[in-house]
Amino acid sequence: MGVVGLQSQTAKPAGIQGLVELVSGDMEKVNELILSKAGSNVELIPEIARHLIDSGGKRLRPMLTLAFAQMFGYEGEGHVILAASVEFMHTATLLHDDVVDESDMRRGKLAARKLWGNQASVLVGDYLLGQAFKMMVDVHSLEALRILSEASAIIAEGEVLQLGAAQDTTTTFEMYLRVIEAKTAALFAAACEVSPEIADKGDEMRAAARKFGLELGYAFQLVDDALDYGGATVDLGKDVGDDFHEGKITLPVIYAMERGSDEDKAFWKRCLEDGDIKEGDLDHAIKLLNDTGALADTVQKARDYGASAIEALTSLPDGPAKQALKEAVDFCIARVS
Repeated sequence: MGVVGLQSQTAKPAGIQGLVELVSGDMEKVNELILSKAGSNVELIPEIARHLIDSGGKRLRPMLTLAFAQMFGYEGEGHVILAASVEFMHTATLLHDDVVDESDMRRGKLAARKLWGNQASVLVGDYLLGQAFKMMVDVHSLEALRILSEASAIIAEGEVLQLGAAQDTTTTFEMYLRVIEAKTAALFAAACEVSPEIADKGDEMRAAARKFGLELGYAFQLVDDALDYGGATVDLGKDVGDDFHEGKITLPVIYAMERGSDEDKAFWKRCLEDGDIKEGDLDHAIKLLNDTGALADTVQKARDYGASAIEALTSLPDGPAKQALKEAVDFCIARVS
């Protein structure tokens, strides 16, 4: 079950090895800090936290924080602390998301909620958020604290926005964009912006770094949305078609609804609004998404955002960090290229 035109048999996929190598020394410190701060005398807390922390995530967001710190010549340990805070925020969001979405899989493993229950997952997520904010305070930058705390509030708003848009086939592109900006792009943007802030590089540099993160976040989420209808479970870390079965209205569906016949619209409404999904419906959904060009155009939109992210780097200092960040954009898009 694949997506026509998305997977290339000859193209060599981009990687993030350059970014990984660039920040490897700092990431060791981040990982040590993450493990120490995930500890607790309450046995269940580190058990659940380690289940997700050790499950093989790429830790792209904290690597972005470290790369921008290196780009701006930051000297100190604040970037390590903030990178760990960013990863804790992300991990907490995953724990909460899986409860809201009733997901069974996360990063190729059973979701924490399936092993320990919804209540424990939510509460451990809250604990990790608390630890994230404690670490932010240790950096002694009120503005960095504001940037990340604002992102945390926006992410929560995004969850509520998505609840309102779920199973609503009248959702527009503008409404969808608000959801992914809040749920995904806001944390990417904040992860990038805090480094020029603690390096005292001024508003212009901060704005450029934030713009890069925001556009990359859009691209990243759009690729995820396309992969849900044509990726592989091993790549997604969840089951293919989860968005479909959860009634999520993503950009591929919005495009397909706009372009489809009345019969097609009735199909989407039955499956996504009414939750009446029959055997073979996912395969039919993928066929409609390919026939209408919805998947291909979603990927093209992701490429457009990726190009905007790279353009945002233009005014920033040249060097290994800039090159690694460009390659990170290519990597995000190449998952479906």
